[in-house]
Amino acid sequence: MREGKAKQAESVAERYIMACHECDALQHVQAELARREMVLCSSCNALLYKFMPASAVERSLALYLSALILFAIANLFPFITLKMGGREEMDVLLSGPAALFAAGNFDIAMLVLLTSIVFPLLTMLGALYLLIPAYFGRLAPATGIVYRAVHRLMPWSMVGVFMLGVIIAVVKLLDMAQLEFGIALVAFVALVPVLIIAQQHFSSTLFWPPQREIPGLDHAALHGRAHHHGLLHCHTCAYLVRQPDHGHVVACPRCGDTLHRRKPDSLQRTWALLITGMMLFIPANVFPIMTVTSLGQGEPSTILGGVSHLVDAGMWPLGMIVFFASIMVPISKFIAMIYLLWSVRQGSSWRPEDRTRLYRITEAIGSWSMVDIFVIALLTSLVNLGALATIQADIAASFFAATVVVTMLAARSFDPRLLWDALEEKAEAAPCAEPAHA
Repeated sequence: MREGKAKQAESVAERYIMACHECDALQHVQAELARREMVLCSSCNALLYKFMPASAVERSLALYLSALILFAIANLFPFITLKMGGREEMDVLLSGPAALFAAGNFDIAMLVLLTSIVFPLLTMLGALYLLIPAYFGRLAPATGIVYRAVHRLMPWSMVGVFMLGVIIAVVKLLDMAQLEFGIALVAFVALVPVLIIAQQHFSSTLFWPPQREIPGLDHAALHGRAHHHGLLHCHTCAYLVRQPDHGHVVACPRCGDTLHRRKPDSLQRTWALLITGMMLFIPANVFPIMTVTSLGQGEPSTILGGVSHLVDAGMWPLGMIVFFASIMVPISKFIAMIYLLWSVRQGSSWRPEDRTRLYRITEAIGSWSMVDIFVIALLTSLVNLGALATIQADIAASFFAATVVVTMLAARSFDPRLLWDALEEKAEAAPCAEPAHA
């Protein structure tokens, strides 16, 4: 019997201890994984851990260095040149935000500048700041602060969405004028997959080893959910910390992030942001989002009007993409988030793993609604030919941009662990319920 217990303790010691950030389930993860092997949460199928080769730091460093070089080329050389009626307009990557600033659309200009240029650049520089010392076996000063910043900026780094906006803008302009593509566009096309792969392989395990033990706790007895054992889970670096008896704020010992048992006021914040997003979505679809002026005659267009124009012109696949990204994605997010909030309120026990998956999808697709804003930025900078032809952003663009930002914040403020808490509370209350009397 002692031999069996010793083997069990040895087996536990060879595993990492992790808590799922979506359902709070504790997991004993095998330390040694085979190539391309990954570990999913046994409760909700969220990705917990995947195989990390010995060359993981070198691979990430090479990817981010390549991405930074491509990003520099994409910003320093001509992007697209439009030729029409003997005139030409050369566009660089910064031309879109610059044209919006010049037209007085400061809000969407700042949003486009941040999400397509500033945030991608900051994530690359931050990652390289951490990876270069890690390559030499060292931790960079303020590793926790920089890693937190990179981790939080990644969802707002939208190079993939911007690339879709470029494709839509180019297709729209092909019937209007002659286009020439510069080396910057080629570099940006190459940048998109390189940066996406780099971000997918960038994780806290590059700088901190996965957790093998929690002082004062028997790992063999760690089952169920983290909060059952008084554990707080860091969503930034996945570290587990014992919750102190006092009510003071707890900081993660590794990355310095503030730890909470659950996101503070998650339901209230999510409801407030969701209602705000729905209110903004109405004028975003009622008012014109863009005005096309050709030979002195203006033609305002709403979001649905732009979709209809693409379909009438025979570009129905592109029209469907715009319709899905600009109409269906926001509406789907509203419906999904309302349902998730309602299910927490009701303590629903219906398929919590599917509801967690619904939340995961809702959070992932939110940024793709930005495609319309990127299209407007590109068209505003390219089609600026005075009396011959101009394209300007209208008031609905500001409402729609605000809708995208607010709904993304709403999804991120929701704590999916509440779905499992409500299920647990309902199960605990059931035996205590008094029988009904006739």
